[in-house]
Amino acid sequence: MPFFYSFIGTAFAQAPSGGQPSSGIAQILASPLVMMGIIFAIIYFLIMRPQQKKQREHQLMLRNLKRGDKVVTMSGLYGTVAAIDEKIISLQVDEKVRVKMSRQSVSALSEED
Repeated sequence: MPFFYSFIGTAFAQAPSGGQPSSGIAQILASPLVMMGIIFAIIYFLIMRPQQKKQREHQLMLRNLKRGDKVVTMSGLYGTVAAIDEKIISLQVDEKVRVKMSRQSVSALSEED
């Protein structure tokens, strides 16, 4: 009998029944459902949760906008809030220049003019 066949027979003879790890925790961690749950938890805490927090902060900033706030829009336009409505704001970008924009287009409060 060749050496290869005797080695395979010996290896199978020494394996635990069913070929599964004998430790309880190792069996639980080897489960595909547990592994998928762990991966989902990692994705949630590293990607989804910070994004939701950032979105809540942005919505709070939009609700608290008032006349005279200096803002920057998503398109990079800097201006001062001249008038504000439920969905539309009017930005004053120069002395005689006002631009109407969607309130949602405000990206952040600005420190500069």
